[in-house]
Amino acid sequence: MTMRIVVRFLLAVTLLLRASAFAGDTVFQNGPERAHLLELFTSEGCSSCPPAEEHLSSFQSDPGLWKQIVPVAFHVDYWDNLGWPDRFASPAFTQRQQDYAREWGSGSVYTPEFVLDGSEFHRGKILASGGSAGNLTATLAAAGELTIRYEPAPHAASATWEAHIAVLGMGIESDVRTGENGGRRLRHDFVVLSLISRPLDSSGNTASLKLSPAANGGKAIAIWVTQAGSSIPFQAVGGWLR
Repeated sequence: MTMRIVVRFLLAVTLLLRASAFAGDTVFQNGPERAHLLELFTSEGCSSCPPAEEHLSSFQSDPGLWKQIVPVAFHVDYWDNLGWPDRFASPAFTQRQQDYAREWGSGSVYTPEFVLDGSEFHRGKILASGGSAGNLTATLAAAGELTIRYEPAPHAASATWEAHIAVLGMGIESDVRTGENGGRRLRHDFVVLSLISRPLDSSGNTASLKLSPAANGGKAIAIWVTQAGSSIPFQAVGGWLR
């Protein structure tokens, strides 16, 4: 075997090993145009919420899903003492909605409520693009290591950033026995099962964390970035989990 053949053989083996190392990675990427984050605040105890959840579920067949629109459903807990405790509700999600209301100067919260890119939204047409927002990439390794990298648009290059990671449940059904929806079977999609926030490294706008999305039934993931201390999403990305 000549030296040239040996070199080619070693190069091929190296490339094969590299490909194998990354074969289990799942990459989610959006940019430079802005993808919209659409939030729904909802509850299993609210009789007017099922139609709103059906609307959110309809984005599964939208060609812009994950690239133009990233939908998430936060279940709030202030309906829990009115007859039916929502198993997906969290005080943190209620606080999130209350924080929005305070920013808007509103004295109350309600369900169902849609929030688009940090602003109160009444169902209607969502523009395909929200302008230039930079590139957001998230790589989920087979071992559960999630690496996030954000390259902001030039006008926001000097800001400091936080990443927010939501593991989403899909096709979940609940048989509600009491309360306003008593006797109904409800179906939920894009349900936030867990939410984690991490600051991005100021030198490279990156963050890494260990994630086990399948541990609590996660079927999809949504990731968005905000300026540190702000709730307004600048860029979002999401996708299906393997």
